[in-house]
Amino acid sequence: MVGVSVLQDLAPALSILVLLGSPEHYQASASLDGGNKLPMISELFAVIAPIIICAGLGYVWARKGTGFPVDFVTRLVMDVGTPCLIIASFNTADLDFGRMAHLTQASLVVLGIVLVIGIILIRTMRLNVRTFLPSMLFPNIGNMGLPLCLFAFGENGLTLALIVFLLIFTLQLSLGLILVAGKGNVLGLVKQPVLWATAIALLLKGMHWSLPTWLANTTGLLGDITIPLMLMTLGVSLAQLKIAEWRHSLLFSVMRVMGGCLVALLVAGWFGLEGVERGVLVLQFSMPVAIFNYLLAVRYDREPGEVAGMVVMSTLLSFAFLPIVVAFVLV
Repeated sequence: MVGVSVLQDLAPALSILVLLGSPEHYQASASLDGGNKLPMISELFAVIAPIIICAGLGYVWARKGTGFPVDFVTRLVMDVGTPCLIIASFNTADLDFGRMAHLTQASLVVLGIVLVIGIILIRTMRLNVRTFLPSMLFPNIGNMGLPLCLFAFGENGLTLALIVFLLIFTLQLSLGLILVAGKGNVLGLVKQPVLWATAIALLLKGMHWSLPTWLANTTGLLGDITIPLMLMTLGVSLAQLKIAEWRHSLLFSVMRVMGGCLVALLVAGWFGLEGVERGVLVLQFSMPVAIFNYLLAVRYDREPGEVAGMVVMSTLLSFAFLPIVVAFVLV
């Protein structure tokens, strides 16, 4: 009965979100092969508007007091939607392992640089590393990064963005948990459906196998719920955050959004990344603080008020900063 009640509460929103999530309802904003012409305002709006509208829908939904079971939706997205999205995207994407490996290496270098800068800054300010470092290190590449890369670069952009997502997701559930809690959970990490889906997707890609039509349609349909539900959950979560401290939020928000963007640009240049790969790297590491950092801070009592302030402030900052970043990567 609980499940029926949940679905009844979510039915109006789900009907809208499934339509928004279907591939035929979106397309890449601009081609990177069209020269150096700056993107038109309409192209920027086409990339950013769906993010703001869907997240805004979630925010308004929560502020009205309408039921939105975040735990249920999050499990649905992470255990069903995202694994299917990974398999469906890899099944149709025209990418080779060389490009994927190159992007993975560049992402690791970005994370390493941010890690060193974060430790130096936090130690200099005499703050708690377990509170502030995860927020600097792990951006919101799921709720915001995936849809941005999809709308900016299309299906290939989404597949490359998923590679960065999987890397950071794995590190957040291993290194991130160690940073916050002082211990890891290898068994919990191994049980994650997204990792098994990645193994299946890479096997299919490596063997040059394609899914049968019925299975491709099924994974595609289930994967389509992921991005709109992620965005709506972002809005709901922002509406529910309780902020106790703002003192350090602005500084660490700037470091997360603008500092991450700058480091990604430098690393992209070092690795010789161009086109979609460069755009995906820059966009993903320009994202705000991930909400998952706040959930861990609450669970392990790592100054959740400070982390909540960084999540909200960095998200607001990213909405203001994103048009510049998107315009830059689409040039």
